[in-house]
Amino acid sequence: MAITQTTVYLPNILFDETEGSIDTSSQPGIGVSIELERSSLRPTSQLSNSNILHPVEGLTAATTNDHHMLTRSKRGIVKKKAFLSVLSSICSDSTLSEPYSHKTALKVPAWKSAMQEEYDALINQNTWTLVPLPPDKNLVSCKWIFKIKKNADGSIARHKARLVARGFSQEYGIDYDETYSPVVRHTTVRMILSIAASYGWPLHQLDVKNAFLHGVLNEEVYMTQPPGFEDSQHPTHVCKLQKSLYGLKQAPRAWNERFASFLPSLGFKSSYADPSLFTLISGTSKAYLLLYVDDIILTGNCDKLLAEIKTSLQHEFEMKDLGPLHYFLGLEIKYLSHGLFVSQQKYARDLIHKAGLDDCHSHITPCQSGLKLLKDHGTPLSSNDAAQFRSLVGCLQYLTFTRPDIAFSVNSVCQFLHCPTDQHFTAAKRILKYVKGTNDYGITFRRGSFSSSDGSLSLQVFSDHNFSLQAYSDADWAGDPNDRKSTTGFVILLNGSPVSWCSKKQTAVSRSSTEAEYRSMADTTSELQWLKHLLTDLHLTLDSTPTLHCDNISALALATNPVHHSKLKHIEVDIHFTRDKVRDGSIRLQFVCSQEQLADLFTKGLCSPQHDYLCSSLMLGSPPSS
Repeated sequence: MAITQTTVYLPNILFDETEGSIDTSSQPGIGVSIELERSSLRPTSQLSNSNILHPVEGLTAATTNDHHMLTRSKRGIVKKKAFLSVLSSICSDSTLSEPYSHKTALKVPAWKSAMQEEYDALINQNTWTLVPLPPDKNLVSCKWIFKIKKNADGSIARHKARLVARGFSQEYGIDYDETYSPVVRHTTVRMILSIAASYGWPLHQLDVKNAFLHGVLNEEVYMTQPPGFEDSQHPTHVCKLQKSLYGLKQAPRAWNERFASFLPSLGFKSSYADPSLFTLISGTSKAYLLLYVDDIILTGNCDKLLAEIKTSLQHEFEMKDLGPLHYFLGLEIKYLSHGLFVSQQKYARDLIHKAGLDDCHSHITPCQSGLKLLKDHGTPLSSNDAAQFRSLVGCLQYLTFTRPDIAFSVNSVCQFLHCPTDQHFTAAKRILKYVKGTNDYGITFRRGSFSSSDGSLSLQVFSDHNFSLQAYSDADWAGDPNDRKSTTGFVILLNGSPVSWCSKKQTAVSRSSTEAEYRSMADTTSELQWLKHLLTDLHLTLDSTPTLHCDNISALALATNPVHHSKLKHIEVDIHFTRDKVRDGSIRLQFVCSQEQLADLFTKGLCSPQHDYLCSSLMLGSPPSS
């Protein structure tokens, strides 16, 4: 008698033969465990047809054993089997993973529904018309992209399918020209959060659905029909695009121009300091709007005005009101009785998990005190490890959005992206190990104002709703052993909370510590002037002249008086920018002792006590109790 053998393969399933159970806990998102009765593990000759567990169609390959060789199956000897075919439909939950092709997605109801929703939205927006492809015209291909949208707690919010054009197949000058589109700066986001916290204003979040479809194309673009949704009556036709589609090189610019052209009809005015910041002033009522691609933050002092703005935006664009701002671009906003707490805890957890450091020991500082990374120190990384290193460093850069304590360390490893070694990779991992131990760190924006006329910070009652800017500038002279260039570091506080900071290597070699500090002061002054322009666009006033703190007496003297020094006569004219602003009264300078120099955190690796002290002074730490 011929016996049919069936073999089933299903990855990530472990079978414990000693216990006779199947464990799927190793597969993320699936927790299925089925106990098999030992009586069921009998030779097939002892099983009736009703007891045989048949494999799932499409997952098995059957062969007929009709040769004359005496095998164990012919003798009735059967080894214990996991009968994985029974679990295939249970364990391979395709809704928990993102498919790589549209053919796979169409077989899963959740993804098929998401694709249909996206396709219907494209049709309703009159995104294209089907036409024959004209001769000598470029044809742009397209594909489906799938993404599982998650909430701040990691739970699944929805399945998102997006049809995107493959922009790399476009040709410059034929189907696209200008591509630049602005997004709101990180400093501007922190400024608005700080202002909203000081006033106690509400923060609203909105999301534009299919934002790029609202942009109007000025070029003639032809695209292939969406895979899986081809028109059966016109299979050879192509899509002549009427609206900008995700993936097109000019799509972000077209959407931004469309949105920015509509806001003036509501009374908004774009900021000169940041084109993605819009302000509306109506009598005593104020409203501020931030735009980052299709994500919007809206705040102001009048609830009625904010409600009218949201209604107008929803009437013009298909938009979702996400309610109070809680999760924005990886930022987590926690509302306190005395302000806001902003962190990136989920982003950091995901990064730690991605790097495989969930079980690692943490460090108390992001880098070793006094450590200098060398260009050729260590063994060069393989191409795969180098790619992982660059990916990790890029993610760490974004983490500095709310973590100024790692800015210097991240800047250090960023200088070795071209040819990294194992020592550089170790330094990058140390930063992440420090983040693991301080994952709950974030910035507190308090409802109040701070004064620091004597160099110390103290909380005062925020009664007149005016603002103060305090800047700290520092430099590490010839700190880079590779080229002996100095490191500039500064931090600027708005009402006591950091809103802007920087750690970067200077472009020229300084001949003295005074020159290095003087160059750093010029960069800090430039940032101070930009923040003043930003506050002016927001129709806010400063209660005093911005103060720039420096711990180098010679640099302060050079910025205050036009003294001549043989070691400074070569300095470029633009470096004297600070002296000009001191002369016209735009800023004032003040000496600060090195122990209270907050910018020290951005120029060198510090020991743990000093590092912790400066973090606390910058309102950086664990979330307050209330």
